[in-house]
Amino acid sequence: MTEEFFSHSEHETRQIAMQCASSLHPGDIISLSGQLGAGKTFFMRGIAEFFHCDEQLSSPTFSLFNIYQGSLEGEEVMLHHFDLYRIESLRELEAIGFDEYLSSGDFSVVEWGERFPEYASLYTVTVSLEYTGDESRRIVIKRSGQ
Repeated sequence: MTEEFFSHSEHETRQIAMQCASSLHPGDIISLSGQLGAGKTFFMRGIAEFFHCDEQLSSPTFSLFNIYQGSLEGEEVMLHHFDLYRIESLRELEAIGFDEYLSSGDFSVVEWGERFPEYASLYTVTVSLEYTGDESRRIVIKRSGQ
């Protein structure tokens, strides 16, 4: 299933992300792709808001990987957040335990997931963000197996 949205602000991008997150299931792995500044981090913030862990969110620029504790319907959830922009090789990606985290059954969000197509088959949701103007973005959400 593919959905297309147009966002005209950071707030709208976060709202679209929250809507997307509402249909996620434990173990889902979301890949976020788009040019620098296209809104991947704002989309991630919306997902984190949905799971009530947005206050823990740190800038992915400073870290390759973060784990956030949140909740969904009163149950604790873990949200793994990867930023693969600075990862140079599969060996480096494997060294941070990427495979293990993705197979943990927790929710995972992978920014720049397209940089390593070897993992594309694991992504249950792919989100691409692209510029359509200074403040506007086209957001395409594809869900596998639906």
